[in-house]
Amino acid sequence: MTAYRVDKSSLDSIFHECRQCGACCKKYRRILLQPDEVEFIKKMGGHVGVDLHLSDLRGKTLAEATAQAKAAGKIYMIHPDDQGCVFLQKRNGKYFCKIYHYRPRVCRGFKCNLVDQSFLQLMGDNSIALLGQNQFGLPLDKN
Repeated sequence: MTAYRVDKSSLDSIFHECRQCGACCKKYRRILLQPDEVEFIKKMGGHVGVDLHLSDLRGKTLAEATAQAKAAGKIYMIHPDDQGCVFLQKRNGKYFCKIYHYRPRVCRGFKCNLVDQSFLQLMGDNSIALLGQNQFGLPLDKN
């Protein structure tokens, strides 16, 4: 994926107010969690997993690779199907988050853009980029 540099003032001009359409909670299939959010999401019934690639398994067991990914902070809330986030609830034609006041920081920082295709090409499928962080929660490269 090509890296794009976008300043905050440019982003502010393309965001819209939330219309409670649920598009963001349906589109993004994994949400980066902070270490203090993991147990809460599990307790509430969310799916939690780590980001592993086949190359991570070379010379390691699955348990070792998983532990290493957790130590590196690559822990995600996973939406395993096309229904979106397990905490997304539809009432009276609008979508609501069942854990709104306790939702992950990535969700709190998300600003709606109606998840159109042009924006997805810019940001990719990781909502964490909207917080100025890469997929591992580290600051985006300023170069």
